[in-house]
Amino acid sequence: MCLGQIGNLLPHVALSANLAQHLMPAWGLSAAEGGLMASGYAFGYMLAVPVLTTLTDRIDARLVLLCGSIVSGLATVAFGTFAQGFWSGTAIWALAGLGFAGAYMPGLKALTDRLPAGDTSRAVTLYTSSFSLGVGLSFLLAQVIADRWGWRWAFVLTGVGPVAMVIACLLIDARRPEPKEGRLLDFKPVFANRDALGYILGYGAHCFELYGIRTWLVGFWTFVIGHQGAPSWLSPVMVSFFFAILSMPASILGNEAALKFGRHRAITIVMIGSAAVALLLGANVSAPAWVLALLLLAYGLTVPADSGALTAGMSAAATRDHRGATMALHSTVGFGLSAAGAWGTGLALDLAGGPQDADGWSLVFVVLAVGISVGPLALLWARAGQRKADAVAG
Repeated sequence: MCLGQIGNLLPHVALSANLAQHLMPAWGLSAAEGGLMASGYAFGYMLAVPVLTTLTDRIDARLVLLCGSIVSGLATVAFGTFAQGFWSGTAIWALAGLGFAGAYMPGLKALTDRLPAGDTSRAVTLYTSSFSLGVGLSFLLAQVIADRWGWRWAFVLTGVGPVAMVIACLLIDARRPEPKEGRLLDFKPVFANRDALGYILGYGAHCFELYGIRTWLVGFWTFVIGHQGAPSWLSPVMVSFFFAILSMPASILGNEAALKFGRHRAITIVMIGSAAVALLLGANVSAPAWVLALLLLAYGLTVPADSGALTAGMSAAATRDHRGATMALHSTVGFGLSAAGAWGTGLALDLAGGPQDADGWSLVFVVLAVGISVGPLALLWARAGQRKADAVAG
């Protein structure tokens, strides 16, 4: 499943990887338009995921995963073949996000449905952290292919990646869930689960920050090279690749810290630390390249370190009969705020001077810091509610 997910993720940041250097110049896009086009992926995901993930409470999640993977791959190939500008690019990229809505959380549901009873947090974290390896390879391949053969081939070739998950789906056994009564899109039990909601809202803050930095990482480092210079080996390709690759060990270690010290405490510390690093980056966008590289290294560790713990916490807090609906809301909130992060940071960049202005990049990192700071507040709200419920029960 993890290998299949890595294949599914090869198209994931093909647009972000080529936005600043290829698509914006080719189509004359502003930063806000570029960010909005990138957010189309998350928007398509957000619209489809409530139905597709909740559906896994009724049918085998493997079937949803199979169809979603096929749509994601075909839409990515279509972007490279047919996209001609902002509107067509945004529409096709939203379709790719819609396909991925059937490929990520339904994949997690397909996995957890086949795990033995007990604590599954390490398996869940391995699955969620392999997301980062797939994104790292997506950054690497999309840029290398675009630089060598053009950006259209970057989309066409990375669009073949989801074939790996199609193969995985055909190899795993069928598993039909127990029949469920009631409406398909019944989120009332999920909204009543305050513990799960805390993790879901925290995940939204995490996604806002993560998608915001991934959308503009290549553009930011292109700015650094143009104004401060950098060694030839410290190219946007390598910086974005290593930034994404760091996410896998960071997510695993973050979950291990959560198991040892408590999820709420560990996640809160990571989020506060990530906000602090973002503010340091914002205050030092004109510093030497080696300083910014070290700060991005630290940011590459703090941004994803809460991901596995948040998703594992949500999965553990979800009731068995409504796990699919809980995962659906988790993804809806997460990718809805991902779309806000991509567009909001692009808008901030335009408002403060554009991609060639240091003030623009400073404001981008301030926006990211504010976004992730909402996470600890959500966890505090959930903990306060749990204490109140325990007091009433006592």
